[in-house]
Amino acid sequence: MSKDFNPQAEVIEGIERLEVELKELIRRNLVIENYIEQVVAPKQQLTDADVQQFYDKNPDKFTQPEQVRASHILVTVDAKASEGERAKAKQKIEGLLQQARSGADFAKLAQEQSACPSSKQGGDLGYFGKGQMVKPFEDAAWALKPGEISGVVETQFGYHIIKLSEKRPASKLPLDAEMKARVSDSLKRAKVSEAVTAVLEDAKKKAKIEIYLK
Repeated sequence: MSKDFNPQAEVIEGIERLEVELKELIRRNLVIENYIEQVVAPKQQLTDADVQQFYDKNPDKFTQPEQVRASHILVTVDAKASEGERAKAKQKIEGLLQQARSGADFAKLAQEQSACPSSKQGGDLGYFGKGQMVKPFEDAAWALKPGEISGVVETQFGYHIIKLSEKRPASKLPLDAEMKARVSDSLKRAKVSEAVTAVLEDAKKKAKIEIYLK
């Protein structure tokens, strides 16, 4: 090994070289971003008619699927729980079910007895569509009518009692001001992306021509 070899100096030199390359990369990225923002983006114009046309031609993108709103009470059961622990949890949920079906305030029961964070909202889970809950819970909830209370439902989380509050049919979302803004922003970003791609392709072609000329 050469006496002049200095590992520390080699490392420092490598770091300095990396810093120079990184700064150059950042500079190039800033130049590209500024070009897109100041030159490409302003040229991509959208009208209300463009937004309306996209809305009319893509009804599937603006459909709110059928949803339900439900509350529940959860008594948790650990996956490694003994038969005795499971039996105790089952006994507790059955007792709560009896109270709920006897007219007790479901929200109050959830607040006092449910182990789910939703207990703070009286067990209310808000609206949800199919595929958003675990299968046993989903099947039980969707089988109920508004106001009905399920039997004991077992999932990997434990034992549940579910009360259905409301069923909301599928509907088309209106093209209101908020939706127009979201659609316009999405279309604008798509147009800018297409324009940038076109600029890059054009630059590649010109670069090839210059190489061939040389």
